[in-house]
Amino acid sequence: MKHKRLQFSLYLMIVDAFAILTAFVATEIVYLGLPINNLGVAARLIIPLYLVVAIYQGAFSTNALTSWWRASRRACTALILTAAILLFVLFFAKATAEFSRVASSLGLLVSCMLLAAHRVLALRMAEAYWGPGFHNILVIQDDGPELRFQNAYRINAVELELTPEMNNPEALDRVGKLVSNMDRVIVSCSMDRRQNWAKILRAAGVHGEVVSEALFEMGALSLKREPEFTTLVISTGPLGARARVIKRLMDLAFGFTALVAFLPLFLLIAAAIKVEDGGPVFFLQRRVGRANRFFEIYKFRSMTPNKAGMDGNQSTSRDDQRITKVGKFLRRTSLDELPQLLNVIAGEMSIVGPRPHAIRSQVGDLLFWHVDRRYWDRHSLKPGLTGLAQIKGFRGATNETRDLTERVRHDLEYISTWSPWLDLKIILKTFRVLMHSNAY
Repeated sequence: MKHKRLQFSLYLMIVDAFAILTAFVATEIVYLGLPINNLGVAARLIIPLYLVVAIYQGAFSTNALTSWWRASRRACTALILTAAILLFVLFFAKATAEFSRVASSLGLLVSCMLLAAHRVLALRMAEAYWGPGFHNILVIQDDGPELRFQNAYRINAVELELTPEMNNPEALDRVGKLVSNMDRVIVSCSMDRRQNWAKILRAAGVHGEVVSEALFEMGALSLKREPEFTTLVISTGPLGARARVIKRLMDLAFGFTALVAFLPLFLLIAAAIKVEDGGPVFFLQRRVGRANRFFEIYKFRSMTPNKAGMDGNQSTSRDDQRITKVGKFLRRTSLDELPQLLNVIAGEMSIVGPRPHAIRSQVGDLLFWHVDRRYWDRHSLKPGLTGLAQIKGFRGATNETRDLTERVRHDLEYISTWSPWLDLKIILKTFRVLMHSNAY
């Protein structure tokens, strides 16, 4: 397989070079009408530098070969970097006037299109000839948990009488032959054999791994080695610094815009609440936010002041006697949630995120975290005005266990797949849900 991957990488390099040359020559013929002896000058400058940058970018690596999108992105990124470097050199050489900016731009655009199209066809061809896996993976079952791993070779150590004995050269030789040419060797064994397998794999000079059920249950991400100790990385936070900045800027942009747009409606609702019973306009309740920290959430009051539960023990139902006449309208239209824009601007909430719950919220007689042990994990992001669970139909009261478990599942899916585009999609779908739903 290693020889096949090398051949495939060389094939990609050759076809990439031909694609770039073809794109620039075709562009020069169509746009500039150059004679044959002047064609492809720009491509001949770009191709050698592109191949070097593409190799550095990993455009021909085995990781890129597992996805046409990843491979296309890396190839096009390498081409753009190449063009930028070449432009920099030509600028200081005062040679930029010799090249047409329009023709060069079109040549780069067509080249990117050809590179992407080639990746799609090449990966399909590779799968047809070599199967879906580009890596040699060996799973050794040695009295450990049964592993389900697609596109991997499997051997049973017990059946082959393969024992991890450090004092047995013949046994070490057999293991060495089995793991040769493997990109990844995974051993599933009992705890008392892990130490020996670790030593054998290390001595064999392969990428070796030993399965641990305990680490799986803890949700381990990786190991971090320090000079005098090793730690187990079990969390890193769902979003990096750049993603957090982008999400915060989106919150402020949407939050301030919505607050200004809905200000007349704010005043009208406040007046209606005051006129009905003279009580306070806002209802404040302690909720659980990011990092499981408490914060005070703002809502328009929709229940009678002396019956508005502060701890959330009793979820609100559709025919709840505590709800006022104005409150029924607010809840039916979800307008009671509008003051949470203040929480968004204050940085306590986001426009999109897992919905915050009251501290003592329950399903029947069970607290939320007793129903689903993943419940606390959803607080690794700021809570939101709306979320993925809400547009999937899981809003309102939690009358059944499924009402909560499905919310948690969708919240965790949102956290693991967050992107600015996902937030925009959820915001748009929220308006659609509110237009067609009377749920509480």
